[in-house]
Amino acid sequence: MIKLLAATARDSARVSEITRVATRFGLGVLMAGLGFAPEEGAADVEGGPMPLPRRTRLAMETLGPSFVKIGQILATRSDLLGPEWIEELEQLHSDAPTLPYHVIRAAIEETLGQPPESAFASVDPEPLAAASMAQVHRATLHDGREVVLKVRRPGVRPAMEADLRLIAQLAALAERSSAEARRFEPMTMARELSRAMLEELDFTSEGRNAERIAEDFADEPRLMIPAIHWEVSTDALLVMDYIAGVKPTSGETLTSAGINPQAIAALGADVVLRMVLINGRFHGDPHPGNLLCLDGNRLALLDFGMIGHVSPRRRAEFIAFIQSIASGDPAGLADVLELWAQGHAVPRANVERAAEQVVQRHGGGALVLSAMIPDFMRLLREERLVMPPDLLLIFKAMVTIDGVLNRIAPGFDLSSAIRRARVRIVAERLSPARLAGTSAAIVRELAKLGEDAPRLIGALRRRIEAGPAPAPPSSEAGARWIAGAITLAGAMVALAVLIT
Repeated sequence: MIKLLAATARDSARVSEITRVATRFGLGVLMAGLGFAPEEGAADVEGGPMPLPRRTRLAMETLGPSFVKIGQILATRSDLLGPEWIEELEQLHSDAPTLPYHVIRAAIEETLGQPPESAFASVDPEPLAAASMAQVHRATLHDGREVVLKVRRPGVRPAMEADLRLIAQLAALAERSSAEARRFEPMTMARELSRAMLEELDFTSEGRNAERIAEDFADEPRLMIPAIHWEVSTDALLVMDYIAGVKPTSGETLTSAGINPQAIAALGADVVLRMVLINGRFHGDPHPGNLLCLDGNRLALLDFGMIGHVSPRRRAEFIAFIQSIASGDPAGLADVLELWAQGHAVPRANVERAAEQVVQRHGGGALVLSAMIPDFMRLLREERLVMPPDLLLIFKAMVTIDGVLNRIAPGFDLSSAIRRARVRIVAERLSPARLAGTSAAIVRELAKLGEDAPRLIGALRRRIEAGPAPAPPSSEAGARWIAGAITLAGAMVALAVLIT
């Protein structure tokens, strides 16, 4: 099997490195099970007394950005992994040693085709931050505006592409060889990882994400999104406005800066719920490092490399999920969970048992997501339920922001923000633009009936005038006729309501 993973000469060195690191951290048996041959002379020198989750986390950090990202994705799977794994994987970070400025300067010159001194009035050689994919520096434009430069680390893209090829093969192998691994949907996870990482490597995607979020909140003056300077940005260099503010680490910190923690908490809750439940596009990692609090009780969002998307169907399901818990409705919650468990052959009794326990513990009172969601995930794990992968980032974002809000305003309850979101959802659904779209959809459905419309309308009118309808025909054609007449009548009534 190792020959499969080392099929290309350009990846064989990386395969050997993965094997060495895994063996070094006491994961040799695990890697052998996946088809990796142990390195000659390698030993589990760092296995020691450390628990397996910690050794796994350390190995992922050693292997770099691709494996760190895998661990971060797994850290959201508390529906599948126990708390000892989640606690360890949540510690994964993408910090990296800083690169000397001459390396960064060369990278800027290569991507812009001109030296930094020509493109910018000044660049601070001391980095603001360094991560596995990029390094950040402050700079000044020639017109005097202060900006931040996010510079992709040289050589990171080919290394990550090689990792993604190997990870895809490992995922396929795991899915074929282990029924337990199939619960994780490793191939789906690998595809999502590849999409997310390649998008994150292209800084133009992050810039577009920032502009889309800014457009979504153009009517909210209390939320700031840094503007992108495209004239000096590329796929490897992102230049954005510098925003000075206070990180939301505690209520005391905000108060001492003249900022109201309760006002910031309410604004943060409104912003995240509006993203998830209304816009369908949300910041995937709203931790304190990506948030700044500004004077006038305003909030700034930073770093749009991880953006989640929610389909209209998922939005409706998530709203039903929240409402069922808030109103103490276990049957409604079970219906949502059953939708989410489709394809995993989970007995209805398991679904109902999990729903009843969630409602008993968290329904009808204050909604504290940072307490409810981990408990909910534990119940899913115990009842062998699996969350759809596209919902996991929503839950992660909600738990993250709930933790931030409770840190700056202890006891903060999301319930009032959810009620405000419901009002906005209703208003959005009744907006002229939304109704116009609904009307257009109905007109399209009417058009599909085309040539049959006059005949069906006339027949329906005659049936109504003749009094009670006879027994429905037994033939398939008769059944189709009745279904078509009912569909047309319903569509006409709906259209009339919308037009008037």
